[in-house]
Amino acid sequence: MLNSLRTVADGLIRLSAAIGTLALLAEVGVILVDVIGRAFGHPLFGSQDLITMILVMLVFGGMALCDRSGGHIAVDLFQKSFPPLLNRIIDVLSALLGAVIFAFIAWAIWESAKLSVMLNLSTNLLRLPKVWFQWGLCGFAVLTALGMLLRTLELAISGRDVRTEWNNT
Repeated sequence: MLNSLRTVADGLIRLSAAIGTLALLAEVGVILVDVIGRAFGHPLFGSQDLITMILVMLVFGGMALCDRSGGHIAVDLFQKSFPPLLNRIIDVLSALLGAVIFAFIAWAIWESAKLSVMLNLSTNLLRLPKVWFQWGLCGFAVLTALGMLLRTLELAISGRDVRTEWNNT
């Protein structure tokens, strides 16, 4: 059962990372066009709006992949002096704490999105509805929380740390 969930989760994580990659390419494109346009006296109208909203997708699009591949900051100062069982407990608790934190981030963004819908909030120049980006950010945060929760279960039940396997696939 966990293997099936892991397969689905890995697919969603790859999709999330692909969206983050497209956001990175879009970000670079917008900045490039804006800088070249400024050199000729015609900066890209609304580039600040685009850069800000795309950056949100870029950062959170890669967050689940960062967790899956073990890219988050880890302090292993005492790892060699702790017994393996304590290290495993710490890994389980840190993955669970990460899942809770990202669940709260998703909840806060969802509440903010409800306000954006109610107040019809949009970006300053291009009038892009902010709620679209908030929903995307909420989805990425939920995916990251679920990925961390699945890693918690895998560590607790089987002792399998999927972060070490990602680079081998």
